Amino acid sequence: MHDRLDAVYGKGEVDAMTRLIMDEILHCSPVDLVLRADHEVPEFFPAKLEQILARLERQEPIQHILGVAQFHGHRFKVTPDTLVPRPETEQLVDMIVDQYGDCEDLRIMDVGTGTGCIAISLARALRFAQVTAIDVCTAALAVAQENAQALKTRVKFIRADIFSMPLGAPASLDIVVSNPPYVCVSEQAGMERNVLDYEPHIALFVPDDDPLLYYRSIALHAANALAPGGRVYLEVNRRFAHEVADLLHNHGFTNTRVIRDIYNNDRFVNAQISK
Repeated sequence: MHDRLDAVYGKGEVDAMTRLIMDEILHCSPVDLVLRADHEVPEFFPAKLEQILARLERQEPIQHILGVAQFHGHRFKVTPDTLVPRPETEQLVDMIVDQYGDCEDLRIMDVGTGTGCIAISLARALRFAQVTAIDVCTAALAVAQENAQALKTRVKFIRADIFSMPLGAPASLDIVVSNPPYVCVSEQAGMERNVLDYEPHIALFVPDDDPLLYYRSIALHAANALAPGGRVYLEVNRRFAHEVADLLHNHGFTNTRVIRDIYNNDRFVNAQISK
């Protein structure tokens, strides 16, 4: 693999891909493979590996090729209709679990759920949480529902647009969480092909002249739907983190925090509604 892929991805990333392929296709680690060197490789494997390498050379995401991604300790189905869950988004889940881990019966809305990774991870980590997740894409919702069933998790999925969210009656939620589209169209030039060519643009991009498009709608609806003391948790474009914080403040939120991700970028904003 290294002789074909190092120039495209770098040795470290190819090592990580090798581990994923071994685990998914042969159900073993590279170490297991060495220890079982005297065992015959399954007949199907060389041809299967060649197919995978050819797709990787075209910079197709390994998660799309294998059809799965790891997120928050769980295995999620992914397709070209869904964004590949990112490691930094796990922090969004961790923030909520860290703050509310001792609470029960929380009412949570995940806006723009995609694979369902945030909603499902929260439903599994929090006791008796009532989690609802929305997405405008019917195909993405089907994937999310499959993931919930596979992980034996109860989440209510609703097809809805962020601009007309069914957040429910006033004060009917404790948490609103979202990782909405936030990449400006002008930022495409600096993006990797595996994202730009293969992931759904509807889940990625916002107009250059209105980068807070989705956050305005989320803030408006969340301010109405959250119970007093409820919180909103958002993943954001690092360029606009403080603008999102100001937006939330203007909608009546307090205790606003901008938090950096694992790569030291301003990536998350959370705030509380006082009413």
